[in-house]
Amino acid sequence: MLSARSVFQEIVDHDDSFRLFCSIAASGETQGGWENARIAALVPHAMRDLAPKITRHGADEDKHGRIFNALLRKRGLRPVPVPPETDYTMLLERRGIGLAHDKLRREQALSEQDIVVYLAHSRVTEQRAADQMDLLVRYFGDHPELGKAIHMISDDEANHLAYCHEELLRLARAGHGRTIQRVLRESALAEISVYREVSLAVMAHMGRLLDWSAPKAAALAAGIRAAYAYERFSGWHRMVDLRMPQRRDALGGAPVTAAEFAQIETA
Repeated sequence: MLSARSVFQEIVDHDDSFRLFCSIAASGETQGGWENARIAALVPHAMRDLAPKITRHGADEDKHGRIFNALLRKRGLRPVPVPPETDYTMLLERRGIGLAHDKLRREQALSEQDIVVYLAHSRVTEQRAADQMDLLVRYFGDHPELGKAIHMISDDEANHLAYCHEELLRLARAGHGRTIQRVLRESALAEISVYREVSLAVMAHMGRLLDWSAPKAAALAAGIRAAYAYERFSGWHRMVDLRMPQRRDALGGAPVTAAEFAQIETA
């Protein structure tokens, strides 16, 4: 029976598809780590209280990249180049979503508006990340090879999403409400389109690696397009609402220690 669980299981069980999956994930997380580190360095003076949280966010993303690379090493595999059509972060930037990398490479302080845009964009992409990790925890949370790593990343993503909600609500109260809602809507509509294209590209690559039949590949592509149709019609609203999270000050505490991370590499 064709299901999300069975497809993920196929990908995890096959070295070539697992290598591509981890390489794509590691690349995206590492890129997110760089972006957050640069934003933290360029936060305007009036918002410097956010810098430690943005730094923590970037450190978490960097850690996730190392975790996916550690999972490859445990199987004796090396990362592979990420096909451009599967590069979620790059494709979002091309759509004008988030802060341009050219801006982040400069040594010029960002504006308050830039930070609002960054947080609104992050609220959308972190929703996607949290949803994906929830799915993986459901399917592979007790997996002897992946379970510990997935739980660790999932907990971090829940923290990132909570942080975005809390900070955006604070900024809305400070007078940025209209900008936040506009950027959230623009980001969500662009993200669901990019996510569809990336999902189709990833599944096409996986299909070639796993030698899927034409009917199976077509069924999976149809499922991706159906999910996009739902999101385009109404599902995107879940990515733009703001509510005070149960996890308060989610990025204000101590990050996961190096010793805890090392358990992923040696388990």
